[in-house]
Amino acid sequence: MSEFSFDVGDADFDVQVLATSQQVPVLVDFWAPWCQPCRVLKPLLEKLTAEYGGQFRLAKINSDENPESSRRWGVRGIPAVKAFVGGQLVDEFTGALPEGQVRAFIERLMPSRAIPLLEAAAKALAAGDVNVAASLLGDAEALLRDAAERTQFDSLQVRLALARNDNGSGDLAALLAAVKAYPDDLAPRLQLANAQALVGEYREAGENLLSIVQQDRKWQDEAGRKGLLNLFTLLGSDATHAELLREFRARLARLLN
Repeated sequence: MSEFSFDVGDADFDVQVLATSQQVPVLVDFWAPWCQPCRVLKPLLEKLTAEYGGQFRLAKINSDENPESSRRWGVRGIPAVKAFVGGQLVDEFTGALPEGQVRAFIERLMPSRAIPLLEAAAKALAAGDVNVAASLLGDAEALLRDAAERTQFDSLQVRLALARNDNGSGDLAALLAAVKAYPDDLAPRLQLANAQALVGEYREAGENLLSIVQQDRKWQDEAGRKGLLNLFTLLGSDATHAELLREFRARLARLLN
């Protein structure tokens, strides 16, 4: 038995479960003494509760003795495990699942361990600490849990690559002057586009990259197209740039077809 598991009933469900779940996830195990699968699942849940050391709580409720809670939360069969976070029912399963599946269920409730690393990497990049950012992203990659985190990670990887390639040469005024003086020289235009992308001038960067594709699609192993793909990654990580992303994708498609 773990200090983080306890019995609960109809009378104290709101306090023990809903209120507690405002601070930490709470798993509620609906069981009954006659239920054989409950005897398999209950000790597994108690073991995992102890193993996670307080990252969540386990509330055990005898469904026969507490029919109101069973009706309230739609228990159709037991064992039934329902997860509460922030006072809300967020996930559930029925039956005695294998340990691996129960662990996966619990992991989905845990705060992502990748997010703090991604946020720290973004701050490091903003401060110009590319080595620190690279290390943080390396640590975060194995902890990514969903598509949203992967999108954020990919965007930071692009920013890291741009910062590494900048090498202090991203003087926008000088690069603009070079492009104006030598409009057919694609090297300074690419350098300008990368510098613009790095500081968030996405439309300007996209226009220069499209110009490169239009002038010479094959130049430097399709550097213009690849630069646009990186730009799409940056734009795709922020919903406010959705319209710009659609525009540049359509314009690139027209150039390539």
